[in-house]
Amino acid sequence: MTISIETFEYNQDNLGFLLNDSETGITIAIDAGSEEKICKILQRRGWKLSHIFITHYDWDHTDDILPLKSRYNARVYGPKAQADKIEGLDELLIPGQSIKAGNIELQTIDTCGHTKGHISFYEPVDHNLFCGDALFSLGCGRLRECEAKIMWEGLKRLRQLPDDTMVYCGHEYSAANAKFALSIDPQNVELKQRTAQITALRATGKPTIPFNLGQDKKANPFLRADDPALALKFDMPDANPDQVFAAIRKAKDGF
Repeated sequence: MTISIETFEYNQDNLGFLLNDSETGITIAIDAGSEEKICKILQRRGWKLSHIFITHYDWDHTDDILPLKSRYNARVYGPKAQADKIEGLDELLIPGQSIKAGNIELQTIDTCGHTKGHISFYEPVDHNLFCGDALFSLGCGRLRECEAKIMWEGLKRLRQLPDDTMVYCGHEYSAANAKFALSIDPQNVELKQRTAQITALRATGKPTIPFNLGQDKKANPFLRADDPALALKFDMPDANPDQVFAAIRKAKDGF
């Protein structure tokens, strides 16, 4: 089996992804924010959209579900916990499920925090993660509908995935996230290296997504809220990791 992944940008900084199984012809869209961009890629590659997998209900991830579904008769999968907020769902997913479309298997992971019921999709053969607005390169989504403890638990689930996992997130925020991360962790060698890589890529107009999860575990402060050294930087040596995570998130919100 060979999975091809196409990444595309839309709006100002959104990212969308198409997965194609060459053996069966199955093509999956991760989120559905831009019918125009998706159709252009399908036409260029000679693919037909068969499935849409939704991470969460935000408009920039769901706006074009209905026109895409109508055009291609695609089957739409999304979080059961957000079924009342997403039009066009055919299959309701809960965390822990494993779904196969052709030869492509996607495992659902509970990543509540940015929104209640937010899920991510992990492809276990080639180790690819599609995480919507839960985890970003050197960052994470804003806390909008859940307590910090809940989002921290979701990020820990993602952190448990193999280090060679490639992460496909919903926005190109790497450069801004790097600036904040350096402001609170300026001596982190891995972070400095990642920042240099990001700066070089963006200077030539190249994307920073996907990124390697193993590198991010060492450099992303939001994945290191249980690191005593980082807790000390916030003068919280005795705090629980979720409290440190909340402090990091609050600092980023005001950065």
